Amino acid sequence: MESTNAELDEFLKPLPAIDPDLVLRLAKELGATFRRLSAESKEMFLPTPISESILRPVAGKDLGRFLAIDIGGTNLRVGFVELLGDTIPEERADGTTTKTNGSITSETEEPRLRLLLEQKWAIGNHLKNENAESFFSWIGRNIATVVRRGVEEFGLPADADLPMGVTFSFPMVQRSLSQATLMAMGKGFAITSDLDLGQLLQQGYNTHRGTDIPPISIAAISNDTVATLVSLIYQFKAAEHQKAIMGLIVGTGCNATVPLKLSSLHESKRPESVSVLPGQEDDDVRIAVNTEWSINGSAQPLRDFGLISVWDRELDEAGESPGFQPLEYMTAGRYLGELARLIMVDYMTSSLRHARNSLPTKLLERFSLTTTFISHFYPGSCKGPLLDLLRTEFPDFPWTTEHANALHRIAKAIELRAAGIIAAATLGLLMCADEIPITPAQEDKRQELIVGWTGGCIQYFQTYLQDTQRFMDEALGLFYRDAGVEEAPVRVLLVPCHDGGIKGAGILVPAALASQET
Repeated sequence: MESTNAELDEFLKPLPAIDPDLVLRLAKELGATFRRLSAESKEMFLPTPISESILRPVAGKDLGRFLAIDIGGTNLRVGFVELLGDTIPEERADGTTTKTNGSITSETEEPRLRLLLEQKWAIGNHLKNENAESFFSWIGRNIATVVRRGVEEFGLPADADLPMGVTFSFPMVQRSLSQATLMAMGKGFAITSDLDLGQLLQQGYNTHRGTDIPPISIAAISNDTVATLVSLIYQFKAAEHQKAIMGLIVGTGCNATVPLKLSSLHESKRPESVSVLPGQEDDDVRIAVNTEWSINGSAQPLRDFGLISVWDRELDEAGESPGFQPLEYMTAGRYLGELARLIMVDYMTSSLRHARNSLPTKLLERFSLTTTFISHFYPGSCKGPLLDLLRTEFPDFPWTTEHANALHRIAKAIELRAAGIIAAATLGLLMCADEIPITPAQEDKRQELIVGWTGGCIQYFQTYLQDTQRFMDEALGLFYRDAGVEEAPVRVLLVPCHDGGIKGAGILVPAALASQET
């Protein structure tokens, strides 16, 4: 049975149309919610004990080669980050120089850093189900592999501590920059909370170290969004009217970081020590905060604006921790493909009247429709015609053009809602940080607030990135028109900051060591 576009429109009504007015209203509500959570929540808005002044690298301390690891929800990355400062890197034999593999530095500029000896390992489900000792032993073995190469290629001494920067893409409580206590990890990991991350890494590494490679010391630990902000600040050569202000990740998961005043945090969350420049004792010093904005404290505004559909609730209830990350279920790569599958199966059975047992067996399996697949599922895709893609991915079913078009419409509706939510959450977080002025610009050039983003989901899923930028531009324009300001004095600009996790971990090592010295 075939349906009309009108019938499909009616079916998709639980995924509401997103417009600038809705984005702005949601941004204001999220901004107020974020203020409350920063002051009250013990699960969200978790500080990294490093001030904004240290985030912006200390002059003369940003050169050298530093060991860094990035423990993500999908991959482990280990390598050396070579910080070049403003020096010109050594030329290759062919006369060319190494370009950064991020996207901040233009092709006409020399990079300020480069990755060396980097290796990546997938974190499979069998590893996620391991206990902490086994999982961190696996991590330690891989760190030892890269360090051993560093000894061979760089001549690292085997008897001197090798400081290491760590990026950890999960919630944690930090009382100092080099120490962290794990919270519930989510994303399918079975590891329990209240474990010392640095100690686990040391033990895992020592199990595989031997006497031929140096011991490691944990110099700095940060969340992946904090590391992305650190990487953005270091690499982005901001003009006078620009400010690198926020790190945003929309990949397997979704999270953001921004510097907030220490006084805005609940006293119980304030670190015992904060890495600052000499003379900084003010309670209003800004500190990097890992928002964990997808945890359940952000759910109420989404419910208030009717953004949580019956399919979102079905996805949530089938997960490992129902109610845990509602914003992430609606915006991140781990879940959007599964959301599309649930909607597509519902549409085929309730609207098209296909018997459930007549559908492809694979389509009835959880997570069988991947975010990667629907990311490129649009007319004119480089992957090929939509009907051919659908027939190849889910064979043994009489697929039609109408089926393919419906799946594209579903994917696009999911993407537009996700882009609107991320746009609103980004603006809301900047409102919470008092970075959105309400007065007209005093200069010819309006200020640009730079948000460094990373993650395959926002980069490749339909037009996620472009729609997020468009929603922010239009919502900010509406915000200032409502305030009687003809031209917005500020623009929030999304700038790519790829590999921010591992790069930021490396950048933080000399900053942390310099702070300890002073």
